[in-house]
Amino acid sequence: MSNMDRTYIYADHAATTKLDPQALEAMLPYLTEAYGNPSQRYAFARPARRALREARETVARCIGASPEEIYFTSGGTESDNWAVKGSVCPGGRRRIFTSTIEHHAVLHACAAMERAGCPVVYLPVDAAGVLPPDTLRAAVTPDAGLVSVMLANNEIGTVEPVRELTGIARQAGALFHTDAVQAVGHIPVDVRDLGVDMLSASAHKFGGPKGVGFLYIRSGAELSTFMDGGGQEAGRRAGTENIAAIAGMAAALEASVLRMEENRVHLESLTERFRRRLAASGLDAVLNGAENRIPGSISASFRRAEGEMLLHRLDLKGIAVSTGSACNARSTELSHVLRAIRVPEEYAGGTIRLTFGPENTAEEVDYIVNCLREIIGG
Repeated sequence: MSNMDRTYIYADHAATTKLDPQALEAMLPYLTEAYGNPSQRYAFARPARRALREARETVARCIGASPEEIYFTSGGTESDNWAVKGSVCPGGRRRIFTSTIEHHAVLHACAAMERAGCPVVYLPVDAAGVLPPDTLRAAVTPDAGLVSVMLANNEIGTVEPVRELTGIARQAGALFHTDAVQAVGHIPVDVRDLGVDMLSASAHKFGGPKGVGFLYIRSGAELSTFMDGGGQEAGRRAGTENIAAIAGMAAALEASVLRMEENRVHLESLTERFRRRLAASGLDAVLNGAENRIPGSISASFRRAEGEMLLHRLDLKGIAVSTGSACNARSTELSHVLRAIRVPEEYAGGTIRLTFGPENTAEEVDYIVNCLREIIGG
């Protein structure tokens, strides 16, 4: 395949996704004629107020929650910060437990809580990036206030055993939060089945607009108000809601859930093809992460290569990949995730992340592997 056959091959869907046409269609009325403020009580505001209610119902239905348990935010980072900083009460249960491979939104929020005097325990993962339940069970203490472990890792795609971990947290009397930004819309997510108290999600990871997300808070879970001001979001997160973005998020999530199985089959065929082509290429590489992973996610480490060089050379050939988390792409330091899973030094520096989407093709996979062979083998 010539890279002139298509303008660009986008293989970085864990960074962001294309806006779903159904999301755009759902957004347009609230960007044009139905621009009323949903907090107002007159007739002109009713369409916005109705859209807010219906979006909350849709999101709740997609993750097995009740509408009153869904709180709209500006995205995954805000949701993570609210969960971590709002669930530990000074003078009460103050110790936080988290894994060493969390997204920086969680790790930096935990660091802020440490500076405020809350102890934080960072739990190690195994070589596949899995936090073994026994590790949490052995570490948890009577003063545990919060356990925060992501549902799926943003760099290596590993899905964590959250259902087992929540049971341990519950026995210890701690709240459980999961960063599900990479999971929602891609694998089945049911908050009741998982047993979580809080769950974070971001719209632009599943075909919605940027700048909007949600935090699920289980009814009865104690969490402090995140932003003071008006009475929006049941008085817990002030600020006029972005109705267009919220409507787009709900439409995108509903569409993603409906297409989930179809997408899974397609994406797993692409990742399997990549593995086979890579194995036949003669390139010296290791694949990172667990077998139980987000569909379409690949983390590959090439011996004695440089990830940044691979990224830029692939870019010149019309291919977009990442060296790790898109949220930390400007850093040339070795990823904390790769360090945590102990990727051998001679491979770790040559790591790239490919995350395929519904529009990627088998022909594109072949082209990517051929380009890697040309760049590294040449």
